[in-house]
Amino acid sequence: MLVLGIESSCDETSAAVVSGGRVTLSNIVASQADFHALYGGVVPEIASRKHMEAIMPVIDMALDEAAVSLDDIEGIAVTRGPGLIGSILVGLSVAKSIAFARDIPFVGVNHIAGHIAAAFLTDDPPSFPFIALVVSGGHTNIYHLSDLDRTRLLGQTRDDAAGEAFDKAAKMLNLGYPGGVIIDKIAEGGDPDRVLFPRAMKKSLDFSFSGLKTSLLSYINKRDTPVSSEEMPHVAASFQQAIVDVLVEKTLRAAEEEAVSSIAISGGVAANRCLRRCFRKACEERGMALHVPPPVLCTDNAAMIAAYGTTLLRRGMRHSNDLNAVSRWPLGLDDV
Repeated sequence: MLVLGIESSCDETSAAVVSGGRVTLSNIVASQADFHALYGGVVPEIASRKHMEAIMPVIDMALDEAAVSLDDIEGIAVTRGPGLIGSILVGLSVAKSIAFARDIPFVGVNHIAGHIAAAFLTDDPPSFPFIALVVSGGHTNIYHLSDLDRTRLLGQTRDDAAGEAFDKAAKMLNLGYPGGVIIDKIAEGGDPDRVLFPRAMKKSLDFSFSGLKTSLLSYINKRDTPVSSEEMPHVAASFQQAIVDVLVEKTLRAAEEEAVSSIAISGGVAANRCLRRCFRKACEERGMALHVPPPVLCTDNAAMIAAYGTTLLRRGMRHSNDLNAVSRWPLGLDDV
């Protein structure tokens, strides 16, 4: 089955063509990061306008790279939520229009489910059941999956998501945007034990990063001088390690409690090099299988939406043109 995927939930406009839910023929991503960097974070109104400018050229590029036309497309999968409502509506409206004009079935996909499905676009997909950590700027959740569309929420953030914590930390340290990418780079040369930052909610599978953020702010405010360029790698590495330690420990504990030996991690923060190293080491020590998509499939992209959408389309799901976008759509708490 040849599926066109469309993703526009935040600040990346993406279109992809995926065959059989497993083979990526194209995956085009147009980033808006440079536009939002001026403001230190995503501005929803700007994001919506940039999606409108980019969506049709991106779709055309995806079809061209896959060497197919809309006549070859058998289904369309588009992000319905969660995310920025104005941004989502751009992709959803275009998907509806193409589906109606071409008489092609389409489905609205949960963005979080798409992130999990990214693991199935690799040469080493996980086997069911497995534990999935979805960690990004908007989400930090742990799930148990007995099938791709049968999920159970085990833990979630109570305040900031991990990616949001990275961005806010970078802003405090005047490092720029996107914060997670910058901190990942700067932290490579730092000592993660130089500054002691807290690890919250140790007994729970839920997450909280607000205290960590407050701890960094307190560290900065108590200093007589700003953090120097020589000290910055150590501060960045220490802050990053505090997040990574919590993500790794809770995910592996969830796997042990559920008697599951396979773990998949996805979402933008899953591209973080320290996180990938620490997960790999911890899984090797405990004899668990780790499945991590390449970085291009960790950040928001349409291939993952097409991969999950293929599963829904094959199972007979179809949506009508009255389908609306949603800003909140909890996965694992209701039907996906």
